[in-house]
Amino acid sequence: MKNVTLFIGNDINNLTPGTSWKDLLDQIIAYYGLTNSVAQHNLKPFPLLYEEIFLKVIRRNPMAEKVVKEYIASRISEIIPNGIHQRIRGLQVEDIITTNYDYTLEGSSDLKNEGIITERLYSVFRKTIVKTTNFWHIHGEAGVPMSINLGYEHYGGQLQQIRNYVVSGTNYESKKVHKQPLIRRIARNGISSLNFQSWIDLFFVKDIHIFGIRLDFIEIDLWWLLTYRARQKLYKGNIEISNSIYYYTPEVYLTDASFKIQLLEANDVNVIALPMSSKEEYYNLIIDRISEARRQSENN
Repeated sequence: MKNVTLFIGNDINNLTPGTSWKDLLDQIIAYYGLTNSVAQHNLKPFPLLYEEIFLKVIRRNPMAEKVVKEYIASRISEIIPNGIHQRIRGLQVEDIITTNYDYTLEGSSDLKNEGIITERLYSVFRKTIVKTTNFWHIHGEAGVPMSINLGYEHYGGQLQQIRNYVVSGTNYESKKVHKQPLIRRIARNGISSLNFQSWIDLFFVKDIHIFGIRLDFIEIDLWWLLTYRARQKLYKGNIEISNSIYYYTPEVYLTDASFKIQLLEANDVNVIALPMSSKEEYYNLIIDRISEARRQSENN
């Protein structure tokens, strides 16, 4: 499956009884004694809720943010893998992009960052490798607590790094990193010239199947990348983009999420709705569909 990339979110972890994101936030709030001063409200965007928690924590007990994120990393590391993780690994795709911080997709925690540079905060090149699969942790990883992308400050910095890589160029000291912006490299040398040093490259070349992630509008880095790609695809004469992006959603959400589906389709994302009698069945259907697409591709 050399031309297929999976983009997987946290919902696959919810098949295993354990700590949900709401549970984790409740634990953080209780751990730092903020139960009476922080209310989890559905109108609070998650990155701002995190900022509220963190700012109130350091006002009461000045500490480095690393201490807070180390606690979060320790809780995340308790997530238990399930059969869907195993089936995903069984697809043996070349690249898996994930917003998850844990290593249940890899099936091992004894891993190191294999990116071309060592990123301590942001995640443009961050990846682990298991057998023949690259796992791109684009919002950070539990093993590097400060890389865990949670608050608005971190999201803003991550978006800045992504936009520099794509549009204006980078200033990394490493000679391994291309300094010219991605879009210029594609325009001059073509897509075939890319060496996939970053997960961002994949968005312009590989077919990407997105599932297990709500793609809330707080994900400003991802929505920017989708929008920029869609614009470039329409600007005739800039670069040729021929890959496809697919977003899977349960049929039961079609009506309530119609506003998001309209935005996805406007951004050149193919929305695929599948039945969901249970989450496990739903994710098995997705994996079956991707497997069938691979078989058809290999037979053509």
